[in-house]
Amino acid sequence: MPTTITEIIDQERGKHLLRVEGELTREDAVLLEKIALDMREHIGENITLDLADLDFLDSESAPILHKMQHEHGFEIEGIEIFLQTVVDQAEKRSA
Repeated sequence: MPTTITEIIDQERGKHLLRVEGELTREDAVLLEKIALDMREHIGENITLDLADLDFLDSESAPILHKMQHEHGFEIEGIEIFLQTVVDQAEKRSA
């Protein structure tokens, strides 16, 4: 399944979201990071990454998500428990 990245403006919560659907490989995560950084610079607000519709996350993309959250300050939401475990393991490896 290809990766789809969609910009959403959530008026109720006052947030800009990037919804990621499908599979997230390393190449997709690098692209997501670039899009999110460029978008944040352009709109002047932080971006929330919505991963609720993600079907697959490879082990090489988890460290990139970790960097986006902990170094760049992006909020990640909608992440299922097994995906959170992968991100946490990547955090331990990079520490």
